[in-house]
Amino acid sequence: MRAVVQRVTKAQVDIAGETVGSIGRGLLILLGVGHEDTEAQADKLWGKISRLRIFEDADGKTNLSLADVQGEVLVVSQFTLYANCKKGNRPSFTEAGAPDEANRLYEYFVDLARRDVPHVDTGRFAAYMDVSLSNDGPFTIVLDTDAL
Repeated sequence: MRAVVQRVTKAQVDIAGETVGSIGRGLLILLGVGHEDTEAQADKLWGKISRLRIFEDADGKTNLSLADVQGEVLVVSQFTLYANCKKGNRPSFTEAGAPDEANRLYEYFVDLARRDVPHVDTGRFAAYMDVSLSNDGPFTIVLDTDAL
């Protein structure tokens, strides 16, 4: 699994002009599922994200986790995180998970987040979405379970 994790002051996702998910201070997680991913990768990735100390404490040091700041989470599926651009100029997405399994693992990941975080919103799997955010910092981290 791959994730782009952005510390935000606010974020939202709209579909066809309607807001389907929004958060205040917390994390926007763009989540990609690969064709070999399992629940074990989702567990590992959420475990890492939930414990990341990327929020500032009273001294301005990044010592606080999502739970420490009572942050919110917005999870948006993004298969394009598995784009392979080695050949030519048109990305290949053959490394992305098959839609049914990717959606199942995306929902599993969201359920993990909901166990730990009081406010978790989502986009809609496979929909065309308009994502807006106010990146706090900016602070953005790219995670891949193959490298954790």
